[in-house]
Amino acid sequence: MSRSKHKGSGDVAGSAKKRQAITMETKVKIIERVERGEKMIDVARSYNMNRSTISTILKNKDKIMEHVKSAVPMLSTIISKKRGKVMEEMEKHLSVWMQDQHQHRVPLSLMLIQEKAKTLYEDLKKKHGKESEGASFHASHGWFHRFKARANLHNIKVSGKAASADTVAAQEFPEMLREIIDEGAYLPEQVFNVDETELYWKRMPDRSYISKEEKLTPGYKATKDRLTLLFGGNASGDKKLKPLLVYHSENPRALKNITKGSLPVVWRSYPKAWVTQTIFQDWFFHHFIPEVEKYCLEKDIPFNILLLLDSAPGHPPFMDDFHPNIKVVPLPPNTTSLIQPMDQGVIATFKKYYLRHTFRQAVQASDESGTTLRQFWKDYNIYKAIKNIDLAWREVTAITMNGVWKNLCPQFVRDFCGFEKMDEESKEVFSDLVTLSKKLELDLQENDFIELLAVQHEELTNEDLMELEDRRKDEERQEEEEVTEKPKRFTMQEMARGFSLFEEALLVFEAQDPNVERYMRVAAAVQNAIQGYRVIYDEKKRASTQT
Repeated sequence: MSRSKHKGSGDVAGSAKKRQAITMETKVKIIERVERGEKMIDVARSYNMNRSTISTILKNKDKIMEHVKSAVPMLSTIISKKRGKVMEEMEKHLSVWMQDQHQHRVPLSLMLIQEKAKTLYEDLKKKHGKESEGASFHASHGWFHRFKARANLHNIKVSGKAASADTVAAQEFPEMLREIIDEGAYLPEQVFNVDETELYWKRMPDRSYISKEEKLTPGYKATKDRLTLLFGGNASGDKKLKPLLVYHSENPRALKNITKGSLPVVWRSYPKAWVTQTIFQDWFFHHFIPEVEKYCLEKDIPFNILLLLDSAPGHPPFMDDFHPNIKVVPLPPNTTSLIQPMDQGVIATFKKYYLRHTFRQAVQASDESGTTLRQFWKDYNIYKAIKNIDLAWREVTAITMNGVWKNLCPQFVRDFCGFEKMDEESKEVFSDLVTLSKKLELDLQENDFIELLAVQHEELTNEDLMELEDRRKDEERQEEEEVTEKPKRFTMQEMARGFSLFEEALLVFEAQDPNVERYMRVAAAVQNAIQGYRVIYDEKKRASTQT
């Protein structure tokens, strides 16, 4: 018998199949990571385990924690002290709330955290009913310091005062920046800025009946669903970067069979929909660098970039060492609202356009198929939102992208009337929104839309925190039950039908239009637009003939 057949063989393939021994310490860490909100699939990958193994560990959580407690009494009081279901849930929700506040640069004080902890605890006691009776919680200083260590929140500073905009730094920085630009001989095409913003992608003004009805409906509120977008562009205004989009779910139902690399945004996911340092670095290396390098090649200018960044928690420190051709200059703290270009009108303009596209589509659906606004809004999903994000971002003009640098780099601004034009465009958008709302039988005025667009970040309520956790569990269940469907693909028969429909639509317009030149211009534009599909069709036809 050969040696490789013995049980004690050192064969690599054989050893790979051996059952993996998992220590109690590892099991505790796995439980803690999942309870902090990480997806089971991500935790499984990091430990090179199957998802079913992680699921089994979580099912045996109580036994594992009890074993740790009995085996190592001192360690158990630090790591896994059993404090009751309500207490554990409260701390999990409080951790999410604190991180969310930190992510949006909202100052936290000890008193504020203690008050939030107490209200969360009381709301969870009501939710769990009898099983939590008799328990009491005082949110003492000692509890807070132990909780902060347990939740690994060392990076979150607790202070007493809110930081106000630093007008002095905002006045001094442009001159310092001019010296950096002159010293590096940067062209306006080479100077970039990026900034993040939240988008409540499925929200109507508060006075609309859609919004009022949802508030009365129990369960998760779609209006609370948010995503984070990162927008960027250069000082010349002629280069808008492909937006980065971070959503809480990696595979929402609306993106079934959609290749994410083909989306008009850089798609990333994180349970809280934040731009984390890991996500930012991935975007920087795999999207920003290739995109600006290609742009410089097309413009026939040196690949020598100056990137201006604010101090958001998701921006890694020491980024100036990341690439030899990219110099990263940090903006002074608390000056975003005063001098950061993307925050001087680009993001606000984009959100207006996004809302207008959504309302236009609702009116179109009503006119063409009689779809009610209630049904349109029910069917409005993240895929449709992404398409509207793309349309709105395309609509932001080069004049706007250049004009917003007025406060930071006035030497690069070509048209100082840009802000006046932005104001005119803004009034036009609001006027359109009011007109569209009337067609949808909504009694909305300009102030309703201004109020809606002014929402930058809403603090997570106790109800929101509980619903977020319930939704996370639902999504994990759905991922486990998900059946893989066939991917999208072109067929000659369906493509031929599509071309026929285009031709039929053009004939309808030709029969009505007395202006032949206008019709010919539209027909040529349509044929040019679908040329990419004709190339695919011709290749399929050629392959079919050869076969």
